[in-house]
Amino acid sequence: MVLPLEMGWRHLLFESWPVDADRLAEHLPEGFEPDEHDGSAWLSVIPFTNVDVRPKGVPRSLGVRLPEVNVRTYVTRDGVPSVYFFSLDAQGLASVAGARLFHHLPYYYARISLEWADGRVAFDGRRRHPGDRPARYEATYWPTGEPFAAGDDPLAEFLVERYRFYTEAPDGSVRHTDVRHDPWTLYPAEASVETDTLLRANGFRRPEAEPVRYYSPGLDVTASRSERSGEVN
Repeated sequence: MVLPLEMGWRHLLFESWPVDADRLAEHLPEGFEPDEHDGSAWLSVIPFTNVDVRPKGVPRSLGVRLPEVNVRTYVTRDGVPSVYFFSLDAQGLASVAGARLFHHLPYYYARISLEWADGRVAFDGRRRHPGDRPARYEATYWPTGEPFAAGDDPLAEFLVERYRFYTEAPDGSVRHTDVRHDPWTLYPAEASVETDTLLRANGFRRPEAEPVRYYSPGLDVTASRSERSGEVN
């Protein structure tokens, strides 16, 4: 039995684009439909670092740090606004193997550096997963403006205030995990993206339009066990 996990999410960039819902639906498992805001589905790339990752109840001092970048979209199932992950690239070969085996998440081993200096985050992630096509995300990003509660902005709330995520396991079953954390505090953000081939590796073309960007210094999270979901009606 896999224990729930505790961790911190730090230095996050939420980089999101409106996309055609019908085209996005082609990338989702049968029975899932994209959730829409202002008539569009949304696709996001999110670099950040996990800190103090550990089984629930284990002292924080025994946790590990795992920089990560994920590609995700937004769905609603059983009336619950949720996230669907296409890929998660992370540092740490053992951690990636464990996440794939026990949490049925599409993790890929990557070499990642994340550094915070002079109010900016320098992120460089290069996929090195055995047998998988290379992918890279290289960017510098930083907060601008004043902080605000995500719940005070309809789009920000749509993109970040979600407390369940879904994945498709290797056997084709659909799994879900619930997360608990405080509401998000965000900042407007700017970024200089040097390289992004993650979207292409997931079968998407990076949109030409400028994305909506938010930065968060982060929060602490508890994630439940991965559970098999019932059939979609």
